Amino acid sequence: MTTPNEDLTLLPKFRAIAHHLPEAPLVHYFGSTLTAGEVDEMSDALAAALVAGGFGPGQRLALYLQNIPQYMIALLAAWKAGGIAVSVNPMYRHREVRWILVDSGATAAICMESLWSEVLSDVWSDTPLASIITTSELDFVTNPDRVPILAASRRQRAGDWPDLLETIERYRDEAVPVSNPAPHDVACLVYTSGTTGPAKGAMNTHGNVAFSANTYCRTLELTEQDVVLGVAPLFHITGLTAHLAVAMQLGVPVVLSFRFDPAQVLELIEQQRTTFTVASITVFQALMNHPDAQHRDVSSLRTVYSGGQAVAAATVDAYERQMGPYIRIAYGLTETTGPTHLVPVDQRAPIDPITGTLSAGQPVFGTRCQIIADDGSERAVGAIGEVTVSGPQVIPGYWRNEGETEHAFKDGWFHTGDVGFVDADGWLYLVDRMKDLINASGYKIWPREVEDVLYEHPSVREAAVVGVVDSYRGETVKAFVSLRRDQQVTEAELIRHCRARLAAFKVPRTIVILPDLPQTATGKILRRELREHGS
Repeated sequence: MTTPNEDLTLLPKFRAIAHHLPEAPLVHYFGSTLTAGEVDEMSDALAAALVAGGFGPGQRLALYLQNIPQYMIALLAAWKAGGIAVSVNPMYRHREVRWILVDSGATAAICMESLWSEVLSDVWSDTPLASIITTSELDFVTNPDRVPILAASRRQRAGDWPDLLETIERYRDEAVPVSNPAPHDVACLVYTSGTTGPAKGAMNTHGNVAFSANTYCRTLELTEQDVVLGVAPLFHITGLTAHLAVAMQLGVPVVLSFRFDPAQVLELIEQQRTTFTVASITVFQALMNHPDAQHRDVSSLRTVYSGGQAVAAATVDAYERQMGPYIRIAYGLTETTGPTHLVPVDQRAPIDPITGTLSAGQPVFGTRCQIIADDGSERAVGAIGEVTVSGPQVIPGYWRNEGETEHAFKDGWFHTGDVGFVDADGWLYLVDRMKDLINASGYKIWPREVEDVLYEHPSVREAAVVGVVDSYRGETVKAFVSLRRDQQVTEAELIRHCRARLAAFKVPRTIVILPDLPQTATGKILRRELREHGS
């Protein structure tokens, strides 16, 4: 396999595709298609508008958007104007949005009309924002009434702020700024809680993004015949690299669906014949458990990867039996701009015979992994410790945060905060996050081991385990589960299931059955909320 040149950046590759293949479909969105040439022209015009409004090199453009075509247009416009895109989770509300805008110093924003009226209109005056362009999820949709997920959407013009499509039309014939970002220039600020503390802006450089796009394309053997299912949120590093960057790298279409809805996504897989995606395991669980799954032809979706949280072997087996493809694991973080480890496309992940843990993959090209002890020394093969990684995808640090940068990035290694071990063949096995370790009467319990056992029960759809305060043991194990459709099981039955497979001190003292477990927009289960529920 040829090692991708991490010194390249994505923007010139996209421009070359748009020039040579202007009619190539690049974005599918509810029956509408934008070609590479159209996206190039629209992002040129938006870049010209931004520059005319005073936006310049190094300045930050906030993207407060759902998974809509305007995200790609705005991202490219920021880069063409020499700026930095700031990803803002559309689920964030007043306090969170204000923090990101102030911390990043964003002077301009592209915002959905609904998010303007609900949130941004109340906080923008307390931030550095000087200009805002609004847009709607109804743009580019010819028949929104036929799209259930858009049924409640309405146009909500945001006062005197300009509309994105009107702005593009106004600046179509304006001179386009010439920007050729260097690999070390920051492309995006993607906010993450990282290993400690409040949200921090990960400085994902143009070189980082290009390397991750190359990693996906070459390691997974993607070609110009692939169609990307854009199911991960675009504000997240997975959506940025595995969806948008891959589409721009290869000149292939990405299918967007506003936000995740399993019925809608199953329909789009069938209609658009999507072939590749990366998503949280909760996405695959939702697709597998939806009643429409048995009626849709999803056979085109053959290359599927999951990342972002633990994946139980039982879930992978169940998905393969019902849906066809084998789910492979991608391991990485926002700070690594996507994957540091992947399960090769022609292999199945081994399962550790002692812990039953499914491997998170092997290091991708140009990437090193070390497992270290508390004192910083490297651990032996098979020994558990903190996962540290080094490679071209690792960011230079956090935006304007030297203290957290020094804490997490040491001597060329990023300290992930994840706990795991590596076998003799270089396969990585994750145990858990360091902060999630449960200490019950001195016994150390990793939640993931208990969760994997719960997933083995045929009635369990989702599982999460947390430690809660116990006056006698210090902490004790508490589990939360949701059930598969049309399944019933009692707490006592689940406890017996665990007792037959785990040491006594690892068995949950209580198990709470909920309709659904709380999740982030990217599908990660929110342990923090469950701890509060269990306290």
